[in-house]
Amino acid sequence: MFGYYLDLALRSLRRNKALTALMVLAIALGIGACMTTLTVLHVLSGDPIPGRSTQLYYPQLDPRDMDGYRPEDDPPAQVTWIDGMNLLHARRADRQALMTGGAVPIQPAQSAIEPFFEDARYTTADFFPMFDVPMLYGHAWNQADDEGSARVAVISRKLNDKLFQGKDSTGQTLLMNDVAFRIVGVLDSWRVTPHFYDLNNGSYSEDEGVYLPLTTAKDLKLARNGSTDCWGKGSDPDHMDTAPCVWLQLWVQLDTPAKVAAYKTFLVHYSQEQKTLGRFQRPPNVRLDDVMGWLDFNKVVPGDVRLQAWLALGFLLVCLVNTVGLMLAKFLRRSAELGVRRALGASRREVFMQLLVESGVIGLTGGVGGLLLALLGLWLVRKQPSDYAALAHLDLSMLAATFLLAVGATLLAGLLPAWRACQVTPALQLKSN
Repeated sequence: MFGYYLDLALRSLRRNKALTALMVLAIALGIGACMTTLTVLHVLSGDPIPGRSTQLYYPQLDPRDMDGYRPEDDPPAQVTWIDGMNLLHARRADRQALMTGGAVPIQPAQSAIEPFFEDARYTTADFFPMFDVPMLYGHAWNQADDEGSARVAVISRKLNDKLFQGKDSTGQTLLMNDVAFRIVGVLDSWRVTPHFYDLNNGSYSEDEGVYLPLTTAKDLKLARNGSTDCWGKGSDPDHMDTAPCVWLQLWVQLDTPAKVAAYKTFLVHYSQEQKTLGRFQRPPNVRLDDVMGWLDFNKVVPGDVRLQAWLALGFLLVCLVNTVGLMLAKFLRRSAELGVRRALGASRREVFMQLLVESGVIGLTGGVGGLLLALLGLWLVRKQPSDYAALAHLDLSMLAATFLLAVGATLLAGLLPAWRACQVTPALQLKSN
């Protein structure tokens, strides 16, 4: 029966091409605008590390003095060197990684390549297993390398392609800031979106090209990127390990809810202990958010993207209202035809299903047009100067959502016109003809 309804729908749509084109265009415009903004929102608000985001937590505590103290204030977004090292060495979590961003001058061995700066991540050994970082060649450094400030490095696949033409470069020497580092690993393709583990250098920035032990970067006084928040006497660039400044990010892996509760209790006790020692002045103030909670706390998704999504949904609603009016006019103009069908024995249910199939065909055709408009819209987004613009691509889930939304919305819009057309009395239509 569906094939018969489909044949009737195609015949009806071909009979009035102008009206059909208007309905398809209305659906296509609404779907195109809606899917463009929803795709961008989907990309920007997605889980950056699926399967692990509920096990990774960002500890916060408050080591500041009493200047400007308010009980309702949140703790700083980063930790001091002393607190970071204390929490790292306490090893109360399954894994823990202390880190900061930086930039290093690369001095290639090849004379054909000019020296250049590369974004770097100064971190500890657990960074790689915690964040499921894939390795193409070699391996990450270990805890002994952290403690010994070893001159070792892990580089990205992109940098490996540039310097070593994609070959296995483990064991090779990389000269940075006039210091020779031994490459122990090369990452496979890897980019987390958003850049959750350090939001100071851009929420949607690309991942770093070089990874070095944090202690090594500190000993060599390598350049940092990111924010620093100081109080009291302020920062001392040569003694950041003792300066009253927060400038490091600490992430911990806690595999069970019981461990999460225990770690938060540990943070409170640690704050109390530091207050007793005179380092902390404020009452204990701690937070422990998982990945998605941390992103929500920092409002990572740009507000204008959310606003655009709501505006696009409103535009789709306007398009659907117009489509309802066009369908109502089209179906009621066919009252005579539908009356004859009813007189020949077709039930209201059968006529209703016939008209819904016709609505579905309009929606599917509009979905194809909407997909093309969405692809055009996403191409225009990628031309924008925003740091997230390059991420605007339609994946399979959003492709399926485009057609489901188009057909579903059109079927919903067709309910009233189809129901109204089914109320036609066959006798009156036959008599008028």
